[in-house]
Amino acid sequence: MFNVTANGADIPALGFGTFRMPEADVLRMVPYALHRGFRHIDTAQIYANEAAVGEGLSQSGVSRSQVFLTTKVWVENYRTADFLRSVDESLARLRTDYVDLLLLHWPNDDVPLSDQIGALNAVRAAGKARHIGVSNFNTAQMAEASRLSTAPLVTNQVEYHPYLDQSVVLGAARASGMAVTAYYPMADGKVLSDPVLQDIAARHGRSVPQVVLRWLIQQQNVVALSKTVREERAAENLAIWDMSLDGEEMRAINALAKPQGRIVSPPGLAPVWDSTSR
Repeated sequence: MFNVTANGADIPALGFGTFRMPEADVLRMVPYALHRGFRHIDTAQIYANEAAVGEGLSQSGVSRSQVFLTTKVWVENYRTADFLRSVDESLARLRTDYVDLLLLHWPNDDVPLSDQIGALNAVRAAGKARHIGVSNFNTAQMAEASRLSTAPLVTNQVEYHPYLDQSVVLGAARASGMAVTAYYPMADGKVLSDPVLQDIAARHGRSVPQVVLRWLIQQQNVVALSKTVREERAAENLAIWDMSLDGEEMRAINALAKPQGRIVSPPGLAPVWDSTSR
């Protein structure tokens, strides 16, 4: 596995995500994923499984220093006092005194962005987060957050899969030294029946999920989050380091993007998305 370097952070290019993963599955899969070779675990306050992630990390026997751990502050905790308290609570649940990456989970106009970014920087300055970033921000919000931040922001975690053109966000991130972390890479399972992806997978003797994950991490400054509750699928997702997609295959996957390819856009949370990533 290789790392993506972004504004001083070395982020393992393939992460294990825990979104909508029940506690029992987290307790089973996090140790398994770490034993198989994952070194990047992603969770969030709103997932309600930080405690299970922390227990899984502890049970794995893998040294905390070897794991890149990400969590996200929920929008209801953005006021400074709530923010600082919630981070301490997250750390207690995760059984650690720091996270490697702390993100704002969604934009929230109810609290000034300067306050949100100030709280992120305060947590980092206190040594409770080694790196900071954002999630689900559009490019204007990315630029403003970067301008307000004393420390560099290292990533914007966004929905990204073959059906969603994120070229504008990717360009903005690269211009500022940030990574893009891709969630929902399988487009809620839609990629599995795609004939273009099936054809590319057959040519390589691989699965469609392996092709999609390889397509993501083969792009400059892109980190991919994979999620599964099946041990065999987690092992399969890791087996992408000895394959490579050629330029024609990369272009064919890029061409699958659709004007209405976005899946995740919750009312009351989603910003006005950039025009080429609707």
